[in-house]
Amino acid sequence: MTHRRPRGFTLLETLVALAILAIALTAAFRAMGVTAQSSAELRERLIGDWIAENRLAELRATQAWPPAGSNEGSAEQAGRSYRWREDVKATANPLFRRVDVSVFGPDSAEHAIARLSGYVARPLR
Repeated sequence: MTHRRPRGFTLLETLVALAILAIALTAAFRAMGVTAQSSAELRERLIGDWIAENRLAELRATQAWPPAGSNEGSAEQAGRSYRWREDVKATANPLFRRVDVSVFGPDSAEHAIARLSGYVARPLR
């Protein structure tokens, strides 16, 4: 009489397979979390860039001649409120002023999510 070994996996093989699966799933979930966080940060920076570009475009479109110094305001974008600060500086050419716009997120009062520099020209009269 010959004894046949039962076919299938042993308990040890099953446990090793489950451990490998658990490690792989943990790594996959961690990667998805990092991707989601990066996506949210990228969205915030993109909105900040839009606000800074809008501020410079508004100065140019209205042909404003802002005084040197700092100016602050807020903008509503994507259902959230953002703060912006522009620092206006004189240039070597008296017909131009440099404008540095910094945008701050709703959750950060000190860390700028976007910065943009541009120039405005004195309107001709």
